[in-house]
Amino acid sequence: MPGSPYTDLDRPPLSAARLRRALVAPNGPWARLELYAETGSTNADVAEAAAAGEPEGLVVVAERQAAGRGRRGRVWQSPPRAGITTSVLLRPGEAAPDRDWPAVPPTGYGWLPLLAGVALVEAVARLAELEATLKWPNDLLIGDAKCAGVLAEAVPGRSPAQPPAIVLGIGLNVTLRADELPVNPTGLPATSLQLAGAAATDRDPLLRALLRALAEWYDRWRSAGGDAVASGLRDAYLAACATVGREVRVLLPGGDDLTGTATGVDPDGQLLVTTATGERALAAGDVLHLR
Repeated sequence: MPGSPYTDLDRPPLSAARLRRALVAPNGPWARLELYAETGSTNADVAEAAAAGEPEGLVVVAERQAAGRGRRGRVWQSPPRAGITTSVLLRPGEAAPDRDWPAVPPTGYGWLPLLAGVALVEAVARLAELEATLKWPNDLLIGDAKCAGVLAEAVPGRSPAQPPAIVLGIGLNVTLRADELPVNPTGLPATSLQLAGAAATDRDPLLRALLRALAEWYDRWRSAGGDAVASGLRDAYLAACATVGREVRVLLPGGDDLTGTATGVDPDGQLLVTTATGERALAAGDVLHLR
């Protein structure tokens, strides 16, 4: 049947009912889950809900994005049901007394995309049985090829007194074939779990593992008041990060670049790079591994 989600048996559709039973309270850690056959952008959908006052804990999943975005406005596209495309709504600046979560100061929000990267590594290792690493800040690599990315966006509060919400979007290539892989403008090749030889490519358990890992790390980080060191997040990130210890070229947002050795990640989640003129802490930019 034309347009049926079952025309490609290697790419069965997700079930909203099963996902909700597993992931939405009281059985799961999330507040609400919406599954769309197609949408423009899951990040845009969640941002719109945040602007309208949606509480923390919304999850939006799409089988296909027509206008998905990556960092710096790059396009993130995938054939229908060939990957995981999801965005979640977080409000770290609001205290949650029922969970013993204090409000996190805005200076700590930079750890959220790195937190999502750690959750990705754990989910891929557990379900796909692949060794994955992170290119700072949050690109998931299998070998030297990119398999997933994270986009974090802030949504201003509805009043000056309300802290911004954070939308975390994650795109993971699951069953993309070689001729379907996107082209990365920074030159990093792309791959998918299937091409990398994953033990499993069923998106349902992969998505469940990812969203549970994300919720677990978010709980640890919130319980520690956004302290990445006390929560163990910084150590987990450093253990997964392939950038630290390598010579890198960093393309800065203004168009300049710098070359040096990545030596670590500071308490605010910034990449530390030692250059010929000294150490720099970088909050944003495209990192190219040179060796």
